[in-house]
Amino acid sequence: MEYFTIATVAEENPDFRRVLWTGRHTQLVVMTIPPGGEIGEEVHPDTDQILTFVSGVGEAKVGGDTRKVSQGDLVAVPAGTKHNFMNRGPNPLVLYTVYGPAEHADGAVHETKEAAEKAEESGADEPPTR
Repeated sequence: MEYFTIATVAEENPDFRRVLWTGRHTQLVVMTIPPGGEIGEEVHPDTDQILTFVSGVGEAKVGGDTRKVSQGDLVAVPAGTKHNFMNRGPNPLVLYTVYGPAEHADGAVHETKEAAEKAEESGADEPPTR
């Protein structure tokens, strides 16, 4: 059994992205987006994503819709949908997300968005074989 006090784990995460657990069909990841930062516009062609916000304030752009997000909000992003999440507040925007299937390398830790992008471009952030 894997057990997490997920809000606490997410709040204590200093990294842009940290993979906590990878299963056969899903993956659990915590993220901390710094003030003024963003995930970056992206599309996961074959992966659904559910994001739950733990603290901070931000903006979600999913498909053609834009909405403010804050603590306790959950946003579902269907596979193939263009999306981005931006921090619009003075404090980090903290969240955890579930991908189905996995989107990142098992155990991946990316301290910054730039490090995450570099890992993706180099192929070092490939998910386990599906």
